[in-house]
Amino acid sequence: MVRLDSMLSSWKTIREDTAQAVEDFSAHDLSYKPTADLMSFGEIARHILESSHALTGLMLEGFDNLTAPEFREMRGKQVAQLPKTEGTGALARELRSQMDRRAGELAARPAEFYAGEITRFDGERVTRLEMLQALKEHELTHRAQLFLYLRLNGMVPPTTRRRMAKANA
Repeated sequence: MVRLDSMLSSWKTIREDTAQAVEDFSAHDLSYKPTADLMSFGEIARHILESSHALTGLMLEGFDNLTAPEFREMRGKQVAQLPKTEGTGALARELRSQMDRRAGELAARPAEFYAGEITRFDGERVTRLEMLQALKEHELTHRAQLFLYLRLNGMVPPTTRRRMAKANA
């Protein structure tokens, strides 16, 4: 069984690597994308920030149906709470601080909260804990895109640097 504290700790690690990737990209243009039909590096990073903030915020407010007609409007209100982030430094700082704030808010909820069910975008009923796990996996997917963009620009992603440093120690 997945424990909330373990899941949040893992997500914080993932988020730190996401923020570090954004900082590592500082010498490059955030509008970089390998092909015209893909999101840019900055768009992906901002999407990670906005989606995690909005969906956890709605969950904490008790919103339980992501197929409801008012979902997009409510998501927009959540996103509007985030500051604008110009440049990689501000974006990385906001990625970190948003995760710290939300992790604290999420950790303060009782186990019963996470046993409660919500309806996902696809109509599937899942527990709130399962939804948090899906949000973490969503970030992992997009973090992998950021890492690929780093590699395409001759940079080594943070997770690989850590592994290489450990092997060389």
